[in-house]
Amino acid sequence: MKIDPQKSTDLSAQIAQAIRDAIVSGELIVDERLPSEAELADQFQVSRPTVREALKRLAAQSLIRTQRGATGGAFVNRLSFQDAYSQQITTSTLLLSMNEVSFDTACEARYALERACAPLSAQRRSADHLATMRAEIFRQAQPGLTDEAFCASDVAFHRALVDGAENPVLSYQLAGAVEAMQPLMNMITFTARSREEIIRLHSKIADALEARDAETVDAALVELETYTRRLAHDVAERRRKPA
Repeated sequence: MKIDPQKSTDLSAQIAQAIRDAIVSGELIVDERLPSEAELADQFQVSRPTVREALKRLAAQSLIRTQRGATGGAFVNRLSFQDAYSQQITTSTLLLSMNEVSFDTACEARYALERACAPLSAQRRSADHLATMRAEIFRQAQPGLTDEAFCASDVAFHRALVDGAENPVLSYQLAGAVEAMQPLMNMITFTARSREEIIRLHSKIADALEARDAETVDAALVELETYTRRLAHDVAERRRKPA
């Protein structure tokens, strides 16, 4: 593991990248103890505070964990999909909040990914996935449900559809699309959309999944995407018009 002291990049960032590359390449394996701060400082010819900052960066990415005590130190972390989900959601949320991704781009990506899950979910969904979706549809139909609660239920419904594919890689890829993009779409369109229409489409999706009818699930998602895009366009048009 090496760094270039002549580079303008922060030294702690270079050290973190070097260790990250070693982990990704397999040079450092899961649960392996990293050299001590003093050893790393000597290896990279930097101060211990610089090494400490690099380790903090790696811990923030869940790439390493630290343990105290005589047998403690920094260890290569055993990253779980659940840990990765939260990072994916955070990254997607930041991109959206900073307007790095347009509504149409987010909508296109989210539904393309979700439609990719539809055939697998139609084959593999469990009774629990269907029960979750039915429960959320029932919740969405309750009078007096706040917009915030309706949006949360909407996310839970689509999360169950995605998880029904029983593929953790797809679930990870869709974590940002559903958990981050869906709330954005809801926030933009909730004042204009019809809850009855959303419930109708959700019911159509749940019925098709129960019947293991992937084509109808796909068609309902296309319909939902078209409806969502139209609402966003209408909202944008109204905002552009003078009061």
